Amino acid sequence: MNRHLISAGDLTKEDALLILDTAEELARVTERSIKKLPTLRGRTVVNLFFEDSTRTRISFEAAAKRLSADVINFSAKGSSVSKGESLKDTALTLEAMGADAVVIRHSASGAPHRLATWVRGSVVNAGDGTHEHPTQALLDAFSMRRRLGGLEGRKVTIVGDVLHSRVARSNVLLLHTLGAEVTLVAPPTLVPVSVGSWPCEVSYDLDAVLPKSDAVMMLRVQKERMNAAYFPSEREYSRRYGLDRDRFAKMPDEAIVMHPGPMNRGMEIAAEVADSARSTIVEQVANGVTIRMAVLYLLLGGETA
Repeated sequence: MNRHLISAGDLTKEDALLILDTAEELARVTERSIKKLPTLRGRTVVNLFFEDSTRTRISFEAAAKRLSADVINFSAKGSSVSKGESLKDTALTLEAMGADAVVIRHSASGAPHRLATWVRGSVVNAGDGTHEHPTQALLDAFSMRRRLGGLEGRKVTIVGDVLHSRVARSNVLLLHTLGAEVTLVAPPTLVPVSVGSWPCEVSYDLDAVLPKSDAVMMLRVQKERMNAAYFPSEREYSRRYGLDRDRFAKMPDEAIVMHPGPMNRGMEIAAEVADSARSTIVEQVANGVTIRMAVLYLLLGGETA
């Protein structure tokens, strides 16, 4: 593996399978009464979050602590960043503190890549702008593999606000690497101009794609990133692109439903679908800790206990 995890596209098939297989081994630890391993004792992991994200930050914190690493949580709010300190100055401060790994979430696409040029430790991208979120793609792939038994040749449909979704881009790249066939479904206004260079198909008709899907991933409509009217109304969006009970019935019996969270229940996904036995949404949260343990373990060169 590389020293950093900045893009899902940087992972070879061997890298991705190594992370997934390592996560499978580490998942057994979470079933024990004592969930900690001494593998990263003495290492320091910094969570550097310039954007709010309780779920991802807690997941990385839990992963590092289960590997016995020391964790420093750095929030931009109330810090010297809010007083005008640059990302580079913050990076140099963390470097002086001896950070072995920096997990960064930033509103600017490319921030993790810049950070990686300033610090000696490993950099893990926990989401940068509308660019990528590689550990989310890894935990999604891990969840699919556990439910479906494998990803080679599987048909995965990703639905919704692709334009603003770093999760969609990372999933397309990773799932293609792992041999899955990905189809993006969205209103034309929510499809990126650059999608022609992505290794996937694009459709605007959700009802036509659902019967052929092994996994359907619903994306959150990111209203906070929207500065224009991308669709007529929430009701119209839900009618065309929401996964309700009737659309759920069109999916194959073994097909699963996914969502990276947080959800807009009733808009992109009906509550009864989100809570069904074929939904992996709660599993994805649990699997996030396991995948991030595997990533930190492999990047920091931990030795098995």
